[in-house]
Amino acid sequence: MSDSPVTACVLIIGNEILSGRTQDTNLAHLAQTLNEFGVQVREARVIPDVEDIIVDTLNECRRAFDYVLTTGGIGPTHDDITADCVANAFGVELEMHPEVEALIRRREAPPEIMEARLRMARIPKGATLIENAMSGPPGFQLENVFVMAGVPAIMRAMVSTLGDRMQGGKPVRSRSIIAYLSEGHVAKPLGRIQERYPNTDLGSYPFYRQDRYGTNLVMRGTDPDLLDALLEEVREMVIELGGEYEDPE
Repeated sequence: MSDSPVTACVLIIGNEILSGRTQDTNLAHLAQTLNEFGVQVREARVIPDVEDIIVDTLNECRRAFDYVLTTGGIGPTHDDITADCVANAFGVELEMHPEVEALIRRREAPPEIMEARLRMARIPKGATLIENAMSGPPGFQLENVFVMAGVPAIMRAMVSTLGDRMQGGKPVRSRSIIAYLSEGHVAKPLGRIQERYPNTDLGSYPFYRQDRYGTNLVMRGTDPDLLDALLEEVREMVIELGGEYEDPE
């Protein structure tokens, strides 16, 4: 386990996401799962099915983060170009992977359909496969880049297998309280507390419900003891300000 933060960037690839036609649900699951592996998602980008953009973004991110995970663009159609772009970014050739080809050929289909399906057997040279427990073609890993399907159920099955492939650090944990004070009311004292805990994140998120307004105060970090101490200080701050608080259910 690494003592330093282990970081990841998620690249969500697809014109359908940018157009609003499809709503992404993969990022939240990826962030939560990777955190349990000890990997912190520090950035996420949504990019179109444009080769130059994918290649440039991938090369930038794989150098800036410990891991890069992509979703989308590995299907059988002409606009599924993620495998091509990964190969281009690494300067390697695509090759028909015999294991994936055999898997695809198990399902009989007319020649034209089979030709399209076999696009998914093209894997960058040197890559290792990511198991697809939902059946169908797998994803793949090339160095620190993990390429997965965009279909949520398939992506979840793929990412669940990656824990042993990643050298993670300490998972980020959280503490929180519900304070019945306005965000403006807690802003300055909360800032002073944050200064005393530079290695944790202390966030405030206002709400209004059931005719009451307040602020969710959320603490995030990798040291449970430090989080407990921070939580106690935040509780005391709310009381000193004359407010009420509740612990989340």
